[in-house]
This record gives sequence, structure tokens and C-alpha cells, in this order.
Amino acid sequence: MRTKIAKEFHWEMSHRLPFHEGDCKNVHGHSYKLLVEIQGEMNGNWMLLDYYDIKKLVVPLIQKLDHSFICNETDTLLLDFVRKNNFKHFVIKNYTTAENLAQFFLDSLAPDFRNHPNIEILKTSIPGTALHLNDNRTLPSFLKPSPS
Repeated sequence: MRTKIAKEFHWEMSHRLPFHEGDCKNVHGHSYKLLVEIQGEMNGNWMLLDYYDIKKLVVPLIQKLDHSFICNETDTLLLDFVRKNNFKHFVIKNYTTAENLAQFFLDSLAPDFRNHPNIEILKTSIPGTALHLNDNRTLPSFLKPSPS
């Protein structure tokens, strides 16, 4: 039977958007939420994937980010500051917008979710505003290899 489930994760993190023309160019923090949704066929235990197993896949990454500065790799001003002061930080390739963070989570988590052959779709979203201006990446064939 085909089904879908989702789990929400929470953490605190700071960032900045150096290109921004408003207040977001300054270092500031958020209480973040990540929604991880999976779809596919139930396994022999009548589950898509146990929530405990979802947590085991996601929480290690959340722990790296919790109470850290997340920085774009080109933001040398912020990177120099956090390194000089030995602050907890995490570096990503793209700017730290909600859209890019959703893609970062998708890219980071997909390899582990691929180990569960009944999971066909993985979605990640960062509900950051009342309008949910986020990137809800749905890649129906993302987890399954293309037929040759």
C-alpha cells in the first residue's frame, strides 16, 4: 500500500545574507523548522519507515547546525569572525536562504534515505514565513535509479 508520512525537526541557528539590501545582511538568528516527508510503499511491518529511523537519519545533521552560525563559503567576513572566535559554525556552498537550505537538506539526507528501497519520494521544506516562502523540492524519481 502506497502512503506518505512526515516528521518535523526544530533547532536554533544564526546566519546572514551578505547580498541583502535590508536587515538580513546582519547576523541574526531563527528558530528553524524542517519538514521531512517521504512517500512510497509500506514495508513488512506495515510502515513506510519507523519515525525512530527517520530521527536517526536526520538528527545528526540537525545537531551539527543547532546553535551554530551557518555560512556561505564565500562570506569571508563572517567565516573569519567565527573561526577567530572559535564559534560553532557550518559552511555550505550557497547563500543561506530558506530555498537553499531546503535543497541542502535534500542533498544531505537523500543518500541515507536511498538505503530504504520502499521510499520513492523525499521532500524537504523550511517553513520560514506565514506564506511558506520556501522550497519544497519534490523529485519523484530522485531516490530511484533510472531504468537502463
